[in-house]
Amino acid sequence: MSGSIPFYQKHHRHYDRGYRSRETESAISQYQQSSSTYSSHSSKSTKGIRAATYTGLGEGGASPLPKRAKPTYLAMDKENQIIGYVVPIFRGSHEFQSGLSDTEEARAKESAGYLARCDLFASGVESERIEHKSHRTVMRESAERISLSKRIHENEEYHKRLNEDSLMHTPEFVIKPRSHTVWEKQCVRLHCTISGWPEPRVVWYKNNVSIDPMAKPGKYKVESSYSVHSLEINKCDFDDTAQYRVSAMNSKGETSAFASVVVKRFKGDVDDSLPSPRLQSRKFGFKAPCLEYGVKFETHIVEKFGVSFGREGETLSFGCSVIIYPSLQRFQPEIEWYRDDKLLVQSKWVQMHWSGDRATLTLSHLNKEDEGLYTLRVITKSGFETHSAYVFVRDADAEVAGAPGAPLDVQSLDANKDYVIVTWKQPAVDGGSPILGYFVDRCEVGMTHWFQCNDTPVKFARFPVTGLVEGRSYVFRVRAVNKAGMSHPSRVSEPVAAMDPADRTRKGTSAPWTGQIIVTEEEPVEGVVPGRPRDLSVIEATKNYVVLSWKPPGDKGHEGVMYYVEKCVSGTDSWQRVNTEIPVKSPRFALFDLAEGKSYRFRVRCCNSAGVGEPSEPTEATTVGDKLDIPSAPGRVVPTRNTDTSVVVSWEASRAAKELVGYYIESSIAGRNTWEPCNNKPVKGTRFICHGLTTEESYVFRVRAVNAAGISDFSQESEAIKVKAAIASPTPPYGITVLECVRDSMVLAWKQPTFIGGADITGYFIDYREVIGGVPGKWHEANIKSVSERAYRVSELKENMLYQFQVRAANMAGVGIPSLPSETFKCEEWTIAVPGPPHDLQVQEVRKDSLVLLWKAPVYQGRDPVNGYYIDIKEAEADFEMWRGVNEKATNKTFMKIKDLKEGESYVFRVRAQNKAGVGKASDPTEPVEAVTKPGTAEIVVNVDDDGVISLNFECSNLTADSKFVWSKNYKEMTEPERMTLETKGSKSKAIFKTPSEEDLGIYSCFVTHTDGASASYTLSEETLKELLKISHDHKFPIIPLKTELAVELLEKGRVRFWLQAEKISANGKIEYVFNDNVIHQGEKYKMNFDKNTGVIEMFMESLGKEDEGTFTFQLQDGKATNQSSLVLIGDVFKQLQKESEFQKKEWIRKQGPHFVEYLGYEVTPECCVRLKCKVANMKKDSVALWYKDGREIKVNEKLDFSEGVLTLEITQISKKDAGIYEVVLKDDRGKDTSTLNLTDQGFKDLMNQVFSVIANSSTQLKIQSTEEGIRLYTFVNYYNDELHVTWHHKDAAIAFTERIKSGVVGEQLWLQISEPTEKDKGKYAIEFFDGKGGLRRTVELAGQAFDDAFAEFQRLKAAAIAERNRARVAGGLPDVVTIQEGKSLNLTCNIWGDPVPEVTWLKNEREMVSNDHYILKFESGKFASFTITCVNTSDSGKYSILVKNKYGTESGDFTLNVIESMGDFGVVSYLADADGNVIIGPTTPVPTPSPRSVPTTPSPSAPTLTSTPANTNPQNKTRATPTPKNQTPSTERSSTPPAQIPKNQTPGSPTPENQTSETLILSTSNTSTPQPSTPTSDEKSANTSMDNEKITAMLKDSVDNLGLSTLETELVDAMHLTEHEATTSSEPDESTPALETENLENVCETKDD
Repeated sequence: MSGSIPFYQKHHRHYDRGYRSRETESAISQYQQSSSTYSSHSSKSTKGIRAATYTGLGEGGASPLPKRAKPTYLAMDKENQIIGYVVPIFRGSHEFQSGLSDTEEARAKESAGYLARCDLFASGVESERIEHKSHRTVMRESAERISLSKRIHENEEYHKRLNEDSLMHTPEFVIKPRSHTVWEKQCVRLHCTISGWPEPRVVWYKNNVSIDPMAKPGKYKVESSYSVHSLEINKCDFDDTAQYRVSAMNSKGETSAFASVVVKRFKGDVDDSLPSPRLQSRKFGFKAPCLEYGVKFETHIVEKFGVSFGREGETLSFGCSVIIYPSLQRFQPEIEWYRDDKLLVQSKWVQMHWSGDRATLTLSHLNKEDEGLYTLRVITKSGFETHSAYVFVRDADAEVAGAPGAPLDVQSLDANKDYVIVTWKQPAVDGGSPILGYFVDRCEVGMTHWFQCNDTPVKFARFPVTGLVEGRSYVFRVRAVNKAGMSHPSRVSEPVAAMDPADRTRKGTSAPWTGQIIVTEEEPVEGVVPGRPRDLSVIEATKNYVVLSWKPPGDKGHEGVMYYVEKCVSGTDSWQRVNTEIPVKSPRFALFDLAEGKSYRFRVRCCNSAGVGEPSEPTEATTVGDKLDIPSAPGRVVPTRNTDTSVVVSWEASRAAKELVGYYIESSIAGRNTWEPCNNKPVKGTRFICHGLTTEESYVFRVRAVNAAGISDFSQESEAIKVKAAIASPTPPYGITVLECVRDSMVLAWKQPTFIGGADITGYFIDYREVIGGVPGKWHEANIKSVSERAYRVSELKENMLYQFQVRAANMAGVGIPSLPSETFKCEEWTIAVPGPPHDLQVQEVRKDSLVLLWKAPVYQGRDPVNGYYIDIKEAEADFEMWRGVNEKATNKTFMKIKDLKEGESYVFRVRAQNKAGVGKASDPTEPVEAVTKPGTAEIVVNVDDDGVISLNFECSNLTADSKFVWSKNYKEMTEPERMTLETKGSKSKAIFKTPSEEDLGIYSCFVTHTDGASASYTLSEETLKELLKISHDHKFPIIPLKTELAVELLEKGRVRFWLQAEKISANGKIEYVFNDNVIHQGEKYKMNFDKNTGVIEMFMESLGKEDEGTFTFQLQDGKATNQSSLVLIGDVFKQLQKESEFQKKEWIRKQGPHFVEYLGYEVTPECCVRLKCKVANMKKDSVALWYKDGREIKVNEKLDFSEGVLTLEITQISKKDAGIYEVVLKDDRGKDTSTLNLTDQGFKDLMNQVFSVIANSSTQLKIQSTEEGIRLYTFVNYYNDELHVTWHHKDAAIAFTERIKSGVVGEQLWLQISEPTEKDKGKYAIEFFDGKGGLRRTVELAGQAFDDAFAEFQRLKAAAIAERNRARVAGGLPDVVTIQEGKSLNLTCNIWGDPVPEVTWLKNEREMVSNDHYILKFESGKFASFTITCVNTSDSGKYSILVKNKYGTESGDFTLNVIESMGDFGVVSYLADADGNVIIGPTTPVPTPSPRSVPTTPSPSAPTLTSTPANTNPQNKTRATPTPKNQTPSTERSSTPPAQIPKNQTPGSPTPENQTSETLILSTSNTSTPQPSTPTSDEKSANTSMDNEKITAMLKDSVDNLGLSTLETELVDAMHLTEHEATTSSEPDESTPALETENLENVCETKDD
């Protein structure tokens, strides 16, 4: 509703709900305190009060103690001005010691209370007499009482001064100041009450620095009123966060009290219009309103200021005189000024003055920012009064003719260390030529030099200013420029500091009252390169600049960072640094000089003293150009009369306008085309009052929308309107009734005012008040926004309370006066079963014998829905008993035509609703209606024109300028009917049927507003409709109706058929066939047919050629009736049809030979085989089907079977190699047909997805298995494909695999291994198979008993594995059989494993051995056990065992020692083998001719000591379980036996070097493996090198002689010498050495055989 009320009427209390709280608080306070306020004139009570007062004074004078307040019964304001007195009816404090006992004192108090009650609540006669006293008498008595109280107070002060010395004492705080936490930009006030004599001197301190209010005018205000002292801090900011101290000092001493103020900031910017603490400030130097008892003030604003006009640079003053009754010297109201509903504060631009009876506002150096609606609010304890008027500020004269007006409302946003965004609003006046752009100027605070920020003008009303110096403050201004010149500069912005927003929130170490913000930072960490910036984005992009925003890196350390910005053109990877010289400090950056229309990407790097970090993620491609579009032109502009000099202009808002700033309105005298701005400050609404117009002149208006991108085009001009006084406000509504009542709400209904003021009522406002004990309370608003219906639910009521209501009506002129208060209604829930009363009864179509009654359904339905209505009627003058029913059977409609009325008789009507429970309460009766047909009454006339159009027509002869025709169907208004078109011209209105049908049956009525009830109706029945349609058909006969328009379709063999069907055509009808305006006739190309019975007209063509592209038309004629239908076949439409025709023809030809009925496709079997298949037809025995893949023929083994007509090709275990293009060719002597299936790219993906779906469906349910490593979940599929994509989930989240949680596939098993499970691993697990669609998910719940069982089994397996892993064992190193010559030394070393370290025991022939000089037993490092026999003899032969044992188990290793007699020593070692394959070693043992396989592969024979370790480190007679070292991670897929523990200086297959000597020989043999060649140790290499070559040669020669191979002496010696030399001089062990030795020996043996 607020949008339809003129600005100068906004003082109506319905408009501003926000200030009801003050009035409500005052009312509640009065009501609560009424029991203690004396309001009678009883002389007896006056005497009693005098006595009590003097008694109190006497006691007060005798006592020097100030702690207890002196008793008084005077009503005083805050400055102790007496304004009345009160009667303490129930006074319970023991302030005075009366000397009476408790019982006597209670009885005395009770008696005094009784007398007071008797006095206050006198008899009814006396109360009535008092109530009828004149206001003047009451005020005179009040003044007398005040005068008396003043004299008493003066007498009391006189007695105080008589004995000042006895009253002197040090200051004391009766009430100490309280700490406050407030929001930024709010006001705070610290209060305290101090007693002391002499009166102490009070000083306020901030952080121990005294506060001087004159140093910062307007910031601090210090007030002292008697004993109450206050410090007010205006518009708090962060610097006001401090500890405040108030110090009171007099000649007796000094005392202090402390309070803290904490200022907090909102998340967003704090609005300047945030309310100040209510009643905490005394603005402009006058006193705050008194809140004491006894006085009710009446405020009247007179000599009001009106609409004012000013010009930029001028000074404007305006104000009002205020009369407050009664006028008390010490009381002053609170004065507040608002502009556009924002509270104004004193500044250099705004000065406010209050002289005691007049409030004045002065605007110095006007700017367009000062334009707006100004409101004066005068506040007293009894409420407030307001007055509003608009102030217009016009542009100053331009320095250059034609220059634009100055921009306005310059603001600084998003301030940072070296960057700020400046915004402004475009001026309404462009000087006659478009504004080319704007220049932004900046000036450092304290300086006078302005610096231009942009070299070229910017059109966008927002500009980023960079290059600021951190820590300095700046102000900005903007200038507009067009081709004529430069405008005046705008008003400067508020100062803004260039600093990091985070620094504003951090407190420095210096005192906050100095105004400085000290940013403290920790010492930087050296060598920390900052990370990547985060959340880089383009927050604004125009064709002039692009603004980037980002967040600092999370790992920047303690050192501050700066930034480099880089850009690159989209599509390239060439990055170019933008700020090459100086990095920026702010996480904002504006880029200029970008090519408009080009796309760029951006990224940012951080840098500090440690270096430049990695770049951020680049932004998306950003095209340089304005992202914010100029708003579209506003819609329809509607002017409305307002006053003799103003017009209300309304318009439709711009559609889809973004960041709309407002609208500019311009006016012109009709016909002159000279436009003047109506406002110079954009308005945000869609309604504005244009003032300053000439009375009786006609004006037109237009509107433009404004946003940061620019100003829109003008709207269309409005219709001309003559400036004259507006219509009046409506009269009060009446007939308030209750439609429904629940516990806390009531639904009201009322009747429309008898006079609506010449304009449509736009809404209603409802007020309510409580009635307690028959006494009504204050009125309260029930709705803030107006309601358009004449029914409203009033909520938030109290149950079982009594209420009265009043209603106001509003139209474009404003809100009317309220109705009379309604009856008193009780708010209690209705529980009756029958429905409530209908409401909003209306009467239309009044005739001499009939009328139509309309109503609305009841709000309260009862227990069951309403199922009908009864209408009652009686003559207006008849008694109540004369009501009679109109209808015997209930009607389910909400209207009824009442007939058989008596002409000239007045009737009233009422309606009752019924449901299953019965008939409810009747509605309120209508106003009397006289049954008479008024002169000029017309009826609705139905008409069918020559074109057969059916319409309903209504004409009204007594229209007014505001009258409207309202059409309804079944008495429901048709606003935008779908089946009808409404036309109104002058006094006639027409409702035209579009396509009349049975859907249009019903009652059509037309009502004319702003008349004396002109209305009529017409019933369109089924019979009437048929008749009208027949008439319409007769009128439309000249046109042959068509059932279908000309269409085309394809037939077999590609034939083309053109056809249409006429709805009705006679046998005489004629058809002409036209192609491209040429008549065509029947012939070889065209075949025509016309079926006169069905009206089907056809034309056939065998095929379509290029020459057939064009327009085909069938022209029909049947007598006078004609019609034609055309079909356009050109372009793509013709090509598509021609292509389809040729295809159909080819299809027909194709089907003459073997062909495909179903083309090549595929299916996936449950076994995951892909089956390619196609269906063929028309095959014969010699027909051939060939399969191809990627052009290569596929040989199909199976014989083709055409009996079923299906060809198949199966692909098992499909993989990527099977992707390709498959083709099947059918051919025989009749023709050939081909079908192709593309299984590449997406086709292959779709196929695989189907395979995956089959695999997924074949999967088993997830199962749980425990292992020694943890818990394994698994499922089986029928077939696994490597391309299958599965995802494991835990608690519906994808599992991130780690060393502890792994997944894998074994055969057709898919598993998830959870190693070392914990409680966190509980939950629902799922495996999801991806098939390109929805996928399939198998789940299992690993929780509860399932988890406990699996975990217990895992623990058992784990314990068993640990025991097996850590048990004592012989890891390797012992042979099975050792054969050695007598006299040699034997040294065996084996690896021992176990944790803890096992005990080692050696046994010989099952008896424990003890280490001695002959048997040396050693166990070193807990790993190596050695067995040494210093000089072997035959008694050492036997079975030897090593027994290892720890807490996890015992294991033994066995070997057999065979000692043979000494055979002499050639100095050469011989290799012999017995029948069992054991090697016998002897220096000169004769050897029979060996076979090649009997010669063992051994290390180099030149070494006198031979070392060999078998590869099989786990002999057959030992336990095969082998532990896993602690530092080795077991595999989750399969376990393997780890290698035996080997010393660091020993390689596998080598003995322990320290146990070997030149006299020691060790040989290990095994029946199951072949010894690996050993690597000579450094000692062996040294010994080999020191041997004499000649000795070796001689030894070899002796061996050859013994073998009888003298003929090969030279070759053998040379070969062995060479072998020895290579073996002893090589730095690496040569694997070829044993092979060479074996080869030489084999050659020797072969020679010997020869």
